[in-house]
Amino acid sequence: MGIKVISDSTSYINVKTQRELDIDLIPLSVQFPDESFLETEVDYDYFYKKVEQTGIIPTSSQPSLGLIMDKFREIVSRGDEVLAIFISSAMSGTYATALKAKEKVLQEFPHAVIEIMDSYTNCMALGMQVVAAAREAKMGKNMTTALQAAHFVREHVRFYFVPETLEYLKKGGRIGTASALLGSILQIRPILTVDMKKGMTHLTEKVRGTNAAIKRMLEFMEDDRKKYGLKEILIHHINAPEKAEHLRKVLLDRYGLPVDICSIGPVIGLHTGLGTVGFVYYTES
Repeated sequence: MGIKVISDSTSYINVKTQRELDIDLIPLSVQFPDESFLETEVDYDYFYKKVEQTGIIPTSSQPSLGLIMDKFREIVSRGDEVLAIFISSAMSGTYATALKAKEKVLQEFPHAVIEIMDSYTNCMALGMQVVAAAREAKMGKNMTTALQAAHFVREHVRFYFVPETLEYLKKGGRIGTASALLGSILQIRPILTVDMKKGMTHLTEKVRGTNAAIKRMLEFMEDDRKKYGLKEILIHHINAPEKAEHLRKVLLDRYGLPVDICSIGPVIGLHTGLGTVGFVYYTES
């Protein structure tokens, strides 16, 4: 008997890591009026180009109850335990659906072990929790230890990002047209984070220009390094590889830690848009 760690597609854990740590991702989906995609299968370039060309912000959907039940059933039927860590319950109904799936599968397999954890976040702030748990599972540790590893990351993770344009926030109803227009004229860039108590995206500060926003985010990281130490760093971007690579070089020179780059997919990306860049890290204490 082992522990199978699973998550959803908004963690954006790369395929190499999924394979190395035996992590499965359950896909959310995105829908245009004329076509829909599972997030694990859609071509990111095609998706974002279509949004830009049509001006349509698609909708997203959580996985179905049946899909999650099938995954749980597949795992417990072979005698393994399930540790499932999902996108914030305040952002998606995926976590709530997983709880229902657990209840139903336990009726079929009453002795099965299924743990469901709310990450309170998304992207690799979620993914880092999943990876930490999967590392413990791969070493043969028990469920308590795997959960403790995920909880540690959840309590210490930070996630900052800045959109290049306010257009997506306007189309998604997160800011008004007037605010978007004025912000665009003045080159205002909101520094966004995820409030780990409420599990929702939160405005940290507003600054003039993307470079100033990145500089300010780096100051946040440095303050945390001085107070608590740094464990892992990862850069996120939406179709902005050059900005991501530049930021990676800055972080490598500054801290000497490994820094991976990860693209953000459609379900999260449709809310902030092309050019968004940011980073995720968690602290030692």
